[in-house]
Amino acid sequence: MQPNQQPIQLFVPTFRIDETLEAIRECLEKGWTGLGFKTVEFEKAWIAYTGLPFAHFLNSATSGLHLAVAQLKAAHGWQDGDEIITTPLTFVSTNHAILYERLTPVFADVDQYLGLDPQSVTARITPRTRAVIFVGMGGNPGSYDAIRKICSERGLKLILDAAHMSGTRLHGKHIGYDADVSVFSFQAVKNLPTADSGMICWPTAELDSAARKWTWMGINKDTYARTTGGGSYSWYYDVENVGYKYHGNSIMAAMGLVALKYVDEDNVFRRQIAAWYDELLTDEPAITRVPMVPDCEPSRHLYQVLVDHRDDVMGALNRVQIYPGVHYRDNTLYSMYHDAYGTCPIAAHASDHLISLPLHLRLTRGDVERVAHELKQAVRERSAAHQ
Repeated sequence: MQPNQQPIQLFVPTFRIDETLEAIRECLEKGWTGLGFKTVEFEKAWIAYTGLPFAHFLNSATSGLHLAVAQLKAAHGWQDGDEIITTPLTFVSTNHAILYERLTPVFADVDQYLGLDPQSVTARITPRTRAVIFVGMGGNPGSYDAIRKICSERGLKLILDAAHMSGTRLHGKHIGYDADVSVFSFQAVKNLPTADSGMICWPTAELDSAARKWTWMGINKDTYARTTGGGSYSWYYDVENVGYKYHGNSIMAAMGLVALKYVDEDNVFRRQIAAWYDELLTDEPAITRVPMVPDCEPSRHLYQVLVDHRDDVMGALNRVQIYPGVHYRDNTLYSMYHDAYGTCPIAAHASDHLISLPLHLRLTRGDVERVAHELKQAVRERSAAHQ
């Protein structure tokens, strides 16, 4: 490392600090920091931005994934032990959501985009299959269209884990428009960052209304609605089912409203960073770049490559103060999912070779050149050492 060079982190979120503080100040001045006020405003803004018909603001995408599975199970009479086809290459929230509802995760393999492989999904369908969860890795739609077609033909529900996909557009439309339910993440390092929150988007008013009861302890009218609804008995509510405390709050919504103004602009720059990496890494055959599907405007939450001797390469990068990440470890390596170990060889290979390179708004062209140079040098040195 050259003198005075600064560490390069995988993620560094960027906030429009003054504008964000002003939005939070409004919540504090009004004395309303919980559900309502800004959460309602953010839901309307998200609908306007995405074109999706409904949106419900939550405290996390993990809550949204659980809610998606729970509500579909209840609505369609799924039984304990019924199956949902999912990917082993994801953050564990995706698959925990299935287990929360006493359903069975069935792991299908991934393709070159690191999303579900349609052939593997088809091979996993049984009489007890009820749904497929598709994860848009790094904002990449991958084989989403083919998975949507399979679900339509087989009568399966499609749950879109769009945690990385704020701003991703496919065929000119924001992702999620044709899913049975979509879940987005606004966690601290996502493209649309808050501290932690998410959004669940259903295609119908009936499903959206039902979700709102699940997210506020099963109560059929939240505090904000009761406060602003008027009438002599506005304090009255009923509890219709066992729900959860999954709703978002106005502080997070205020942060999200500011970030939403800039997400397209920010994603343009993220795609520029990815283009720089493409340019600088194309001459190194020992580095495999994960491809992006055509007819897509990706959010580019991640830039991923596959290399041999991955852990050694990451160690070499760390020694020159470059700190990449891994997204993700094959979930079947974890104790609780180990029964499925060995069933998804492409995901297992990716898990052992993946590196997510630094990608955030504070990177410069010089930073990207430094990462690319050090990565290529590390790959060549490790290859030579293992010959």
